[in-house]
Amino acid sequence: MQPVNLFDLATQQARWLSVRQTAVSGNIANINTPGYKALDVEPFESVLDNTKVAMEATHAVHQKTGATPSSILVEAQEDPKLLPSGNSVVLEDELIKAGEVRRAFELNTAIVKSFHRMMMMTARS
Repeated sequence: MQPVNLFDLATQQARWLSVRQTAVSGNIANINTPGYKALDVEPFESVLDNTKVAMEATHAVHQKTGATPSSILVEAQEDPKLLPSGNSVVLEDELIKAGEVRRAFELNTAIVKSFHRMMMMTARS
């Protein structure tokens, strides 16, 4: 049985969500640090755009090519709202991001769980 690409995609998104949650929690932890610049990660769509998906060789005479995994880069926000202390963290924005991450984790888990259940039903019959 060949591995399913959906599980790889879900794993990649879960890693990205973990990195984003770390960036958001770091921003919240440094909300009172003077001069701290809020961080975020590049959108998951751009991570997927940077990932080259190639067909895999399934026979000895096929050409061998592979997918090049992309790295997730943490970068500063483009238009920060600076406070008098030089801090650019806005608590409301960070809480919105944390909610987005939670919902994305829940959706990711639900999709993987449903797909796994479907595969198990297929394998049993």
